[in-house]
Amino acid sequence: MHETAYNSSSRPSIVVLCGSTRYWEELAEANVYETAAGRIVLAPGCNLKKAHPLWADPARADRLKLMLDALHRQKIDLADEVLIVNPGGYIGDSTRKEIEYARSLGKPIRYTHPADGAAPAR
Repeated sequence: MHETAYNSSSRPSIVVLCGSTRYWEELAEANVYETAAGRIVLAPGCNLKKAHPLWADPARADRLKLMLDALHRQKIDLADEVLIVNPGGYIGDSTRKEIEYARSLGKPIRYTHPADGAAPAR
């Protein structure tokens, strides 16, 4: 049973999901659990690994990737905590940079799977 983060007298905690979009379904599942626990969830909104007209052009995709990376750092800024979605312990370069950024801000970090000695979130 997950402990709820919801308290009617205060704002629910905000959690940002970080992880490779190759695990899009796992990110969506983490969103479900975090939302059901009463948390406000911030998550990646675009999966550049899946074909879409917005990023079909490689030059446009490169520009979009830079913008999305900056946007995700802003989501980390807004969040009370960070949840790393890392099936099998996988953490890629982008996620590693997000972890470093979150640590530089002093954000608490949880992981869905053990990574670098971290305990899983559930």
